[in-house]
Amino acid sequence: MGHGRTPVRTSAAAAACAALLAGGVVGLAPAAQAAPSVRFVDITGDGGTVLKANVVTPEGADGTHAYPLIVLPTSWGLPQVEYLAQAQKLADSGYVVLTYNVRGFWQSGGEIEVAGPPDIADASKVIDWALDHTPADPRHIGMAGVSYGAGISLLAAAHDKRIKAVAALSGWADLISSIYSGRTQHVQAGALLDGAGVVTGHESPELRQIFDNFYASNLSKEQEMIDWGRKRSVATYVDQLNRNGAAVMLANAWGDTIFPANQYADFYEKLTVPKRLEMRPGDHATAELTGLFGLPNDVWTDTGRWFDHYLKGVGNGIDSEQPVQLKSRSTGGYEGYPDWKSVGETRRKIALAGSSTIHANVDSGADGGIVFLSSILDQVAQLPPMASIPLLPRRWAAVWQSERYGAPQRVRGTATLHTTLTPTKESGTLIAYLYDVGPLGFGKLVTNAPYTWYGRTPGEPFGVDLDLFSTAYDVPAGHRLALVVDTVDPLYIEHNPSGAQLTFSSPSDDPSYVSVPLREQ
Repeated sequence: MGHGRTPVRTSAAAAACAALLAGGVVGLAPAAQAAPSVRFVDITGDGGTVLKANVVTPEGADGTHAYPLIVLPTSWGLPQVEYLAQAQKLADSGYVVLTYNVRGFWQSGGEIEVAGPPDIADASKVIDWALDHTPADPRHIGMAGVSYGAGISLLAAAHDKRIKAVAALSGWADLISSIYSGRTQHVQAGALLDGAGVVTGHESPELRQIFDNFYASNLSKEQEMIDWGRKRSVATYVDQLNRNGAAVMLANAWGDTIFPANQYADFYEKLTVPKRLEMRPGDHATAELTGLFGLPNDVWTDTGRWFDHYLKGVGNGIDSEQPVQLKSRSTGGYEGYPDWKSVGETRRKIALAGSSTIHANVDSGADGGIVFLSSILDQVAQLPPMASIPLLPRRWAAVWQSERYGAPQRVRGTATLHTTLTPTKESGTLIAYLYDVGPLGFGKLVTNAPYTWYGRTPGEPFGVDLDLFSTAYDVPAGHRLALVVDTVDPLYIEHNPSGAQLTFSSPSDDPSYVSVPLREQ
């Protein structure tokens, strides 16, 4: 099957290269007279696998002067020219930049390993090659990337002490909590990755089996899948990363439907190295997208500043700024915090009083949206998924609302749900949604998260504690917050047996609530 796709992949690679090159030329046209040198090369990776790469060196580099090195592994499914516009800018700033197509994709050899040990070994081989074949300074090495490239960069820094700085953009720290949070398959995210892998690369038999088990909800393989994901998660190696000491910049989008913001925020708190966390509106990799075409972009600007300080020693002030930088989905400015726990340090509880029973297996109309599309609409037009809260059918959706707020409520961080659930079946799935509800009853989605359970005794209550996906959203004065819970959402695979019912209660000795993190007024 792989051989049959080679002509298609080669043609597609040429088209994508042309498009990205065109974008890069347009974006960099004013500086065309000072273009750095670009070479397309083959690099022998781990086990002899050939990796397609390009090297961009500063103009006039003649081997008499060493330059800091930045290595950029490509994103999932994208060709080696993905970063060419940014590589040229970095080279103009005095860096040797090496971009390579990770194994298993496009014209690089091997099979897709999903940031497994061969990918980490490849990163070190690429650094070796750069030190042997370019004027790269072995004392000043950085890695960066978007998405897949971000994950590989973090893992490489945990395994290779030569890497002194990392910028991981729209990546993951914990693969399992990204696409299997709440023990629930994020099916649209998984299918998107799977489809891109099939079209642009060579999936390994192991990866194919992982996807098949993922879709099939094969519980007998659940621990195997979790172990597979942990091996590919830098959170597993955080102690190694801290010992190695690389300065780490993390950037992500609030609406990332592949790698939700929570897992980056949790990982950030565990880092003891110089660190920075940036969160902005958007979906997976959309915050960085314009920068790939050479256009002005905050994420890439800060990436350049990060490397300038930690690889070149430039006193640009990035190390003295508040290390947590957030942009609300509702306003245009940045907010700085000393750490993640200071984000939304004030919390307000909304009581989930009384008892509510819903029937499973039917979508109530409350949904998390469509992968990419919904969060992009929120990013560019502040139009998140919406629902008419009064019209949600109470047979299939449990609804609780706060009072009307007299002042704006600046939601910042991670809302948490605590409730008591009594199911009629031993397994099931619920999805919790937090909405901003206007005077006419229309709700704009603030955040959501799924939760799945197995092996419960029917009719026996148990406690549910669920972190909703982290966000930054301003609820206007005169609006309410509403918590909605139902059992079906196109973003996730649900596990409710036919005829299942869920009852939510609030015992006097253990009241139910949703705790909302707020920025102080």
